Amino acid sequence: MNKGWLGQVRRLAMVCLGAVIIAANIKSFVRVGGLYPGGVSGLTLLIQGVFQRFAGLEVPYTLITLLLNAVPIAIGFLFIGKKFTLYSCVVILLTGVLADTLPGYPITSDPLLISVFGGIVNAIGISLCLLAGATSGGTDFIAIFMAERHNRDVWNFIFAGNVVILLVAGLLFGWEKALYSIIFQFTSTQVLGVVYKRYQMRTLFIITQKPEQVYQEIAQHTHHGATLFYGTGLYQQQQRAMVYSVVAADEIKEVLTRVRAADQHAFINCLKTDSLTGRFYRRPND
Repeated sequence: MNKGWLGQVRRLAMVCLGAVIIAANIKSFVRVGGLYPGGVSGLTLLIQGVFQRFAGLEVPYTLITLLLNAVPIAIGFLFIGKKFTLYSCVVILLTGVLADTLPGYPITSDPLLISVFGGIVNAIGISLCLLAGATSGGTDFIAIFMAERHNRDVWNFIFAGNVVILLVAGLLFGWEKALYSIIFQFTSTQVLGVVYKRYQMRTLFIITQKPEQVYQEIAQHTHHGATLFYGTGLYQQQQRAMVYSVVAADEIKEVLTRVRAADQHAFINCLKTDSLTGRFYRRPND
């Protein structure tokens, strides 16, 4: 088996493990606490609750989530990547089937603990999928599409959609569950931001005596460009070169290691980049 096949097997194993974790979280935390997480998952649970309460029907989680994901999946195939979308379909289908068939194992009945640790477990499952080059479906497809094609952040719109879900859930099933769901979503989002950094950026200011070697390391590893500035070091009154570049946050550790290897005396200032306008290279999802 060649390295490419090994990579695909590893990728499939990660998305399957992520799906199992997400489904187990739904059965052991989300449903036990009566929570409504954001996105398609929360909307699916809300629709299930409405059918069960007002029509006495048990509609399968798999059926609802597949219908809700139809348009996002089409967007993924057309604009993001076929392999990315296929692996995402594995996550969506496996999560749905397991959410319908796995037995629930309540770990705690405390709603605050359910909200906090459920959010953490949810983020771990989603992060595994994202790190493997897939997504758990729903609004993630739209967010990735807008981030890659239009360099736009649509998370505020997604958050607004989640607020609508929580408002409906609060009106129908009680505000306490809706408020605990906010804690669940906040916890999950914070953990995701720490673990998954593909769409975060870092700005580098590198004072170096070897600007060409430093740039080659950045370019070869990240395919990002750089700009060279010359100035005067005021302490020693000598000419200095500064390499300016922006790289993805998940590349920063490797970049710093390579830059330090190229020039062990380089002075490096790394800043978090909140907003960027212009062309910025992103690795293909496939």
